[in-house]
Amino acid sequence: MNFGNCKYEAIQKIHKEHITPAKVIQIIEASGLRGRGGAGFPTAQKWRFLASAQATEKYVICNGDEGDPGAFMDRAIMEQCPHTLLEAMIIAGYAVGAKQGVIYVRAEYPLAVANLQTAIEQARHAGYLGQDFDVAIRLGAGAFVCGEETALMNSVMGQRGEPNPRPPYPTEAGLYGQPTMINNVETLANIPNIILYGAEHFQNTKIFAVSGAVQKSGLIEVPLGTTIAELVYQHCGGAKPGHTIKAVQIGGPSGGCIPASLFDTPLDYDSIKAVGAILGSGGLVVLDETTCMVDFAKFFLRFSADESCGKCTPCRIGTKKLEAMLDKITKGQGTPADLDKIRTLAQQIMDTSLCGLGQSSPAPVLSALKYFHDEFLAHLQGRCPAGVCLQGYHITDKCVGCGLCAKKCPVQAISGTPKTRHHIDPAICVKCGLCAKICPVQAITGGTHK
Repeated sequence: MNFGNCKYEAIQKIHKEHITPAKVIQIIEASGLRGRGGAGFPTAQKWRFLASAQATEKYVICNGDEGDPGAFMDRAIMEQCPHTLLEAMIIAGYAVGAKQGVIYVRAEYPLAVANLQTAIEQARHAGYLGQDFDVAIRLGAGAFVCGEETALMNSVMGQRGEPNPRPPYPTEAGLYGQPTMINNVETLANIPNIILYGAEHFQNTKIFAVSGAVQKSGLIEVPLGTTIAELVYQHCGGAKPGHTIKAVQIGGPSGGCIPASLFDTPLDYDSIKAVGAILGSGGLVVLDETTCMVDFAKFFLRFSADESCGKCTPCRIGTKKLEAMLDKITKGQGTPADLDKIRTLAQQIMDTSLCGLGQSSPAPVLSALKYFHDEFLAHLQGRCPAGVCLQGYHITDKCVGCGLCAKKCPVQAISGTPKTRHHIDPAICVKCGLCAKICPVQAITGGTHK
């Protein structure tokens, strides 16, 4: 029977050395392992909560939903190391006193589902599952909100994937009303080696799914504390030829944008949080000068708005309103007052949304507005520095002052004196594009749209 690289040695060690459930949790605590799915909650603390719960029935859930755009760490683990994941869940069940485990995995991962099912059957045949602890697979339908733990449990129970108010927390009343612990795939995958080799040998690494404007993209595992610069320039080869990296977006739709000036920031939970983002599950998108930060923030906000479960008004309506404000700015129709409205509405959504996904949905917008304020101001003037958004036209220093554009402008939006640089009034301009077409020296830019 082929178990791959997993030989269930950690479980054998627990039985051979008579390691108690409490001792297992102590080892995990000593390792410093924190949740790899988003918030970085101390793993041992969550386990201890469930272990102390007084109930005859408890559940251990593995969250394999992985809905962040550009993230595929959990997929790789489930496809390539399913037995490692099962061994971790068996250990977790032993430590907290649970008899049943559930792996919640999105149906878009058919190979992961097939490999997990095969591994479960093999583990049952070998006697690791089916007696003291067993595992079942439940498929998700691709709803981003089901990555949130209470929505996930509702989905497992066949109900609508909507979050519930907390408290009570899952460790108090979760799946089927029973105490439940939820860890993500990568978190659990660390457990067997911690038990097998000891907490002191745990390297505390994190897998990142790097994509975007770098020469080498893919999955990269580095120690927590590695700087963004090391990851982007040393491990991923830096910018593609002829381009300059200006930012990374980390943490998915719940994360934020970090400018190149802060690339000395260590990749750890507290440092990343301090600059206005989160590690999240480890998705990291590298951006260069061809990316418009206003448009990029709008993309993530649109994703959150589309994926909202609709249960609470701030998320259901607020994200749509916020997206409309950003859309107005990318079209060159925004005003300085709109920026203040964005900040106010974003804060209201964060303060009043029901679940963590709604509360964090404005994060990419606020971080982009904080670190790339000049790009927002440029859009208010009818310009997109990256040449991406629907924008007004702009006369550059190439202008020789021939006056041809002013003569042909159908709404008289262009002014200037002969042999001097002319100007376009964005309040009058109808963006017909005639000026850019007829300019003999190609001094007029803009008008590009998505």
